[in-house]
Amino acid sequence: MKKYLITCLSLVLLVFLGDYLYYENGNLYLHQKGEVTCFTGSDRESLYLDQGSGLEKFEIKGVDLNFGKPGYFSTEGAITEEEYLRWFQQIQTLGANTIRIYTIADPVFYEAFYQYNNNNLKPLYLIQGVWVDEYLSNSSCSALSDEFSQPFLTECKNAVDVIHGRKKIRESGHVFPVRYKRDISSWVYGYILGTEWEGDLVAFTNESDASVSQYNGDYLYTENAENFEIFLAAIGDQTIQYETCKYGTQRVLAFANWSNTCPLRFDEKIRQETEKYSEIDVENIHVKDSFQGGTFASYHCYPYYPEYSMYENESNEEENNYLEFLTRLNKHHEQPVVISEFGVPSSRGKASYEQNRDLGRDQGGLSETQQGQALVSMWKDIKASGSAGGMVFSWQDEWYKWTWNSMAAVDLNNVCYWSDYQTNVQSFGLLAFDPGRKKSICYVDGDQKEWDEKDVVIKQNDFSISMKYDVKFIYFLLEKDGLNIDEDTIYIPIDTTWKSGSTDAKNFNLTMTEPADFVIQIKGRKNSRLWVQERYNTVTALFGNQMKRYFNQYYSEPASDSGTFQQVQMLLQEVDYYAQGKKISFQDYNPNYPDIFYTLSQTYETGKLTYGNANPSAADYNSLADFCAGDGFVEIKIPWQLLNFADPSTMRIHDDYYECHGVEYLSIDSINVGVGDGSTIIEMSSFPLKKLGDNPEYHERLKESYYILQEEWAKNEKRMVK
Repeated sequence: MKKYLITCLSLVLLVFLGDYLYYENGNLYLHQKGEVTCFTGSDRESLYLDQGSGLEKFEIKGVDLNFGKPGYFSTEGAITEEEYLRWFQQIQTLGANTIRIYTIADPVFYEAFYQYNNNNLKPLYLIQGVWVDEYLSNSSCSALSDEFSQPFLTECKNAVDVIHGRKKIRESGHVFPVRYKRDISSWVYGYILGTEWEGDLVAFTNESDASVSQYNGDYLYTENAENFEIFLAAIGDQTIQYETCKYGTQRVLAFANWSNTCPLRFDEKIRQETEKYSEIDVENIHVKDSFQGGTFASYHCYPYYPEYSMYENESNEEENNYLEFLTRLNKHHEQPVVISEFGVPSSRGKASYEQNRDLGRDQGGLSETQQGQALVSMWKDIKASGSAGGMVFSWQDEWYKWTWNSMAAVDLNNVCYWSDYQTNVQSFGLLAFDPGRKKSICYVDGDQKEWDEKDVVIKQNDFSISMKYDVKFIYFLLEKDGLNIDEDTIYIPIDTTWKSGSTDAKNFNLTMTEPADFVIQIKGRKNSRLWVQERYNTVTALFGNQMKRYFNQYYSEPASDSGTFQQVQMLLQEVDYYAQGKKISFQDYNPNYPDIFYTLSQTYETGKLTYGNANPSAADYNSLADFCAGDGFVEIKIPWQLLNFADPSTMRIHDDYYECHGVEYLSIDSINVGVGDGSTIIEMSSFPLKKLGDNPEYHERLKESYYILQEEWAKNEKRMVK
């Protein structure tokens, strides 16, 4: 019996030891020295792929895939295998051949990727990314320090083990490690190591140690490289070595980069204004014959950012600065260039303009059709520049995202529970998540079929107003016999907070029974808009000092019952330049005289309402449409944030900005609304609100942009076949 127990215990220990050595001991190299296999490659201009008949040219047509969906942040691993499999099919039907992920995914992703590609004669390929700890990226340490480089190298090795199906990773909060057991390496085209590097991290690393020697590894070496490039070379070389020695395979390798740290040089005053003070040049990192996989230069490039790509040709606004920028990148490099992020959002909110606005590639304020047209235009620029491919950012919309000009207005802890149409970065996807389990509760399309008597909030004189809401919009139905929106002017006052508001709207000579914070003005198809009482105007309260010189909004706060209503504005990345009070061109900027030179932030009117049909099934569908008229009625939809809701999942709105010196929250359970033409006092009635909660209802829908890009890539495929 004793021998039996000892034998059983020994077997158990052997199983645990074998499991540990196979899945967790990353330093155990089991590959016997011999031939190293590689099915990818690159030369000075092109990428290559061996699909069984030797290396052939390979043009990357890809999409960037993140791991978030409504109700979850990207780190929660909530996407199911079924969802991934459906998305992979849709991605391939789009015409893409590659998916790029930014970091190690949940095992479900790799299982789905294996199931999709296994026995598939036309598989999808994966570019595996390796993320960098964001805290370290923004901390005061050099990338060369062990504190920074060792966790990054460990993550690179983990990524190698993961794609080969031999890794267990212990995650915080989990009792048991996560096991990766599917070998998908035969469909992994390559790696992109790193992230959009912060310029100050690059500069600090380059200046922190002047005695760093050039790197000379087994597979990569550097010449005339700065410290940060030496760091990248060392990480890349050790990653290649790890995969070569442990698995006997190699594949294409790239280092993440973006416009802010690109190697191109610009005029000194442009560098000063845009803080373009760091460059990463992968041309200083060279490949040895021992590395068969090859490299490419990876860039995230957008037509509206960075500013210096716009200023370079400020004297000629007809220029396509995006094409010129990409062309300069390609001319600089002696290796293929891949634009691993390009895209525009189909959002209502906007953050930046492309300099040549006729090209229609702004950061937001675009319909889904305009988004698709912009993607095709950008893809053509990518091709014309000589790039070896590109990847659309992104596959799906991302409710969990925030951006600089709207982040102060929302509760970032709960953004994934509702759809913020004002935040542009949530709407870059080709796949939309629309409200409702199968369809939206309401479509603004000039059809009243979704409305009935129970939705009526108030009837007054000849007017009636009905309301409903979902995770994206508050909907209004305005009714009046004989209503003609091209001739009549109608007002819908809205009272959300007891802290401010006015019963008298001086702009319109309106009088209400409750103090209104907003007024929806329906005045024709081109002049309808939302107005906000000046005390409750977010952009002035938060950014007034950036919009007006010598202005401090907290020294001259509006009265809480002010009757002045203002247009609803949104801050833009762009600024206007002034010298001695006169607007000037940036080219006239002289940094030696800062006392006579100043800038003011630009804004645009985000409260202006767009007329059109917002039903995705309609032939004249316009995703940006805010209102649509029918016989005797008008349907309107207003995004939550536009009414200063910080978090409709908990029904919290903005508190008084001047009392709180910023954005704090108030909880509400109703709002007051009314309707009228201003000829009589507008009576207002209460509309109850319930918290949306943390389990949003939604359904998937491929955007118009998906089909537009699909058509372009199909043409491109036919040209390649010929």
